[in-house]
Amino acid sequence: MNLVAKILIPLFSVALLLTACHTAQKYVESGDYDSAIDLSIRKLKGKPKKKLEFVQGLELSFRKAQARDLARIEQLKAENRPELWERIHDIHLGIRSRQNKVTPLTPLVAKNGYRAQFQFLDIVSMERQSREKAAEYLYDQSVSLLDRAEKGDKMAARNAYSQLLDLQKRYYGNYRDKDALLAKARDLGTSYIVFDVKNQSGKLLPPGFAARLMTFDKQGLDSEWREYSFEEKPGLHYDYKATYKVRDIDISPERVQERTYTDEKSIQDGWDYLLDKRGNVRKDSLGNDIKTPRMVSIRAEVQEVHQTKAARLSGAIEIRDLSNNSLLESCELATEVVFENYASTFRGDERALTQDSKNRLGNHPLPFPKDEDMLVQAAERLKPDVKEELRRSRSIL
Repeated sequence: MNLVAKILIPLFSVALLLTACHTAQKYVESGDYDSAIDLSIRKLKGKPKKKLEFVQGLELSFRKAQARDLARIEQLKAENRPELWERIHDIHLGIRSRQNKVTPLTPLVAKNGYRAQFQFLDIVSMERQSREKAAEYLYDQSVSLLDRAEKGDKMAARNAYSQLLDLQKRYYGNYRDKDALLAKARDLGTSYIVFDVKNQSGKLLPPGFAARLMTFDKQGLDSEWREYSFEEKPGLHYDYKATYKVRDIDISPERVQERTYTDEKSIQDGWDYLLDKRGNVRKDSLGNDIKTPRMVSIRAEVQEVHQTKAARLSGAIEIRDLSNNSLLESCELATEVVFENYASTFRGDERALTQDSKNRLGNHPLPFPKDEDMLVQAAERLKPDVKEELRRSRSIL
């Protein structure tokens, strides 16, 4: 090791020590005792010779942190408010975590023989008490909320459900009749909606219309607190009724439009040779026959048939509160199904046809769809709109 290294390494070590001590002191002075504890533990862990500065730093920051938390607990208890037991329990968990960090280092003796003193609390019994009190508070709150829910307050049921889940997650997996209360809160907090179709058009709907409209996938429709049914289940109390009311059905006549037109063009059909006065084929300067294109006019007569038929269905989704049969929401929904077919034939020279005429060739007149089939198809088209309207309804809690 050269002279420069012998000088710089000790200086570097002293600088690190001063920086660490200064940082720990800053944490203590700012009241961030747990950061000071974490820093001191990192500097002491695994070191056979413990530096006095870090031993005393850990001792001081631990003592101050414990004193601060105990004072805060006493202050919260003095307020005598049961909802504060959750905060007290959180502080107890912090104390337990802190003591678990320091315990492995004890007994903690500095390299000069100084022995640090740590006053560990009986945190197990303290934490057990606050856990029981916090769980009891959440349980009592949930029972009180469920009393309100039984009178029709769904938000109270949902809050009770949330508090019972909090109790389960933070304090006890099994607590009294928590599971039964959770099921009760789920039921009272859920909005049950039944959906049906009503024909008010004065015209007959095909037998499969309502069934087709109501057999869509409920994925994305049901949510945490909404459950839809497409037929009333015995014994289930429904909160809302959503109805698609068919107001008008309009089916156009079967229309057939016929059109005849002619495509015509000139094309080359061979050559005409130029003759001299003697009737011989004339030659150019290179000795080749002189000829000109022979143009002829060709025609094709096109017969076109255009078939159309349309079915338009209109109505509205109405959502009612079944507790008082009041109308909460009404939204117009309509759809149209159009049948359209082109059939085209021709007579004459196919070469005369335009590209548009050629594109129409090959089709044939088709049987018109039945009114019933078009209405069932209209129901199929309505399903996504009906589902989206139900999903985004704000009148259903």
